Amino acid sequence: MSNIDYVRHMPAGNQLSTPRRDPHIHFDPWLIVLLLALMTYGMIVLYSAVDRDLDVLLAQGSRFVAGLVLMVIIAQFHPRIYLRWAPLIYLAGLGLLVAVLVAGTSVNGSQRWLDLPLLPRFQPAEALKLGGPLMVAWYLHDRPLPPSLKDVVVSLLLALIPAALIVVQPDLGTSILVTGAGLSVVVLAGLYWRWVGYALLAAAAAAPGMWYLLQDYQRRRILTLFDPESDPLGAGWNTIQAKTALGSGGLFGKGLFAGTQSRLEFLPESQTDFIIAVIGEELGLAGIALLLVLYLAIIGRAFFLASSSASSFGRLVAGALTLTFFVYVFVNIAMVSGLLPVVGVPLPLISYGGTSAITLLAGFGIIMSAYSHRSW
Repeated sequence: MSNIDYVRHMPAGNQLSTPRRDPHIHFDPWLIVLLLALMTYGMIVLYSAVDRDLDVLLAQGSRFVAGLVLMVIIAQFHPRIYLRWAPLIYLAGLGLLVAVLVAGTSVNGSQRWLDLPLLPRFQPAEALKLGGPLMVAWYLHDRPLPPSLKDVVVSLLLALIPAALIVVQPDLGTSILVTGAGLSVVVLAGLYWRWVGYALLAAAAAAPGMWYLLQDYQRRRILTLFDPESDPLGAGWNTIQAKTALGSGGLFGKGLFAGTQSRLEFLPESQTDFIIAVIGEELGLAGIALLLVLYLAIIGRAFFLASSSASSFGRLVAGALTLTFFVYVFVNIAMVSGLLPVVGVPLPLISYGGTSAITLLAGFGIIMSAYSHRSW
């Protein structure tokens, strides 16, 4: 067998052996049912986390409805539309990130939001979770795969430019997700594993220098990861209280609405970043297992839809958005469990929040569009 690297092209849509007839309405019922189940679970847990505050529940429900409507609408458009508009979506996202730095709204010391006339406050960085992979897939879709070194470098730049604008807000968690969304397209395009190894070695060599680029609070979070008890009332507080809540639930938990860590305000951000600790305390290991089954079912179905797309662009984008969703879940759970530093990543479709939920559902709309449109 030749040692020369294998070069291939993704098959075009008209080369598929079993084309399917396009439905009049483009969506995937299985994925929608699974998402509805996850959001229903999230609404129940959120209602408990906010101590039965009906206003919060209604606000979250209205965002879910808006996101679902947007998801179905997005699924109706042919992937060619997203291919054509990818550069404009990407550039518009970069423009909004610059606007945040110039005239954004500051909340809790972070300047991440925009207040525009006639629009609710929103976080433009979330849009790059879609714009980033769309742009990288636009660049790679008609090039030979696996990508050449030049194409990998260009793709990295396309992923890192928005991440650099986001990290200075500062928002390390979202910048990691945006970078991961772009890089996942490159990985799915068939990146050589030896290049991945070289990149990991380079990252390890650069780590000491990167340490001095971090802000003080970011360094404290990393140090606290290894020894939370070194600052139990400061940087280690969140991790310690989250572990206490998770461990106190046992197998079946204390019961819904019966948690003490969140109600006595020991657990910070119990309705957002640390909501899985509420699940662990009130519903126990069984509740977390049910949540993980829902997540795995959604990820598995989304990967199936991505792999069945009729075009290389659709496969790359849909696969990347599915991987991004997986990274969302992994980072949040690892963060709350004390396996990763606290970086402010919400639990997808469970944590309270608007922009993040709508962006995720819009991404699932793109996944369904890539699958259900069989012609190219």
